[in-house]
Amino acid sequence: MKNLVLAAACAMLAGCTRSTDIVIGGLFPLTGNAATFGQSSRQGMELAIAEINAKGGIPIGGRKLPVRAVFEDTEGSPEKAANACQKLISQNGIHALVGAVMSKNSLVIAPICQEAQVPMISPASTNIKVTEAGDYIFRACFIDPFQGAVMASYAYNHLGARKAAVIFDNGNDYNKGLAEVFKATFTGLGGVIAASEAFTDEAATVDFKAQLTNIKATAPDFLYSPNYYAADAVIMKQAHEIGLDIPTGGGDGWD
Repeated sequence: MKNLVLAAACAMLAGCTRSTDIVIGGLFPLTGNAATFGQSSRQGMELAIAEINAKGGIPIGGRKLPVRAVFEDTEGSPEKAANACQKLISQNGIHALVGAVMSKNSLVIAPICQEAQVPMISPASTNIKVTEAGDYIFRACFIDPFQGAVMASYAYNHLGARKAAVIFDNGNDYNKGLAEVFKATFTGLGGVIAASEAFTDEAATVDFKAQLTNIKATAPDFLYSPNYYAADAVIMKQAHEIGLDIPTGGGDGWD
């Protein structure tokens, strides 16, 4: 995170020669279904800024400027993320933004940052379309075509899986992107996608047994569940309850 903060600061260095400090926004899901990501991102950012400021700040224009953070909560909602991003730019006057961490939120705020020419660096948004918003938009993580392919390769080559099933939230760009890459890579290796089951809104869904029952009927030997940790915990618990006891994998949403 320290490198992220430094990168964000350096990205807007030329515009800070008359500033008294460097203001960097942090846009994370501090509450809601992915709050673990948001809280850890905030803590990492705060730690990085404390370390930077302890050394006098960042050298700009012959002097050192301290870094100050302003945080906003997306609650995991694209609408709230857009509003919070607008607030950080128009009211808080941020020079750069670290965030968001959920692809569905980053896809919404990236055009806003691009239009305002505010550098944005996402620490965890893996959907490939995020950085296509423009030349002010960056990421500091791998992308879905990488991690989805790695899991497909692991399932096929290391676990010996030949029939895989997928269960995913079709209302989330992150989940959909991983599901698509996994399916394409797994079939490309010679495997078969026995079932592909979707649901909508993992934050509100509590019963996945209908989808899991359909999956069990196809007798797969691997289950790919590229969702966030809260939903995946329930999915795996309910899978065991109906006797679907097979290896299960996912993406960085399991962190």
